[in-house]
Amino acid sequence: MTMIEVFKTNVQKAAQSRLMIKLLTAHFPTSKVNFDLDDCDKVLRVEGKDLCAQRIIELLKLNGHYCEILD
Repeated sequence: MTMIEVFKTNVQKAAQSRLMIKLLTAHFPTSKVNFDLDDCDKVLRVEGKDLCAQRIIELLKLNGHYCEILD
């Protein structure tokens, strides 16, 4: 079953988002990962199987970014 997780982040720049996309796809290789940096919440959207929202948050935080599940 495919899951979709949506997060609020503080990723500001395209270069930062590309780096985080590479990191997340390395951990979740079958997932689709993208950012909407034009949105006020700098939305991160991850779609895939066997996602772990807490792990995604931890990975961004370990790389100096704020991340929380968007309600």
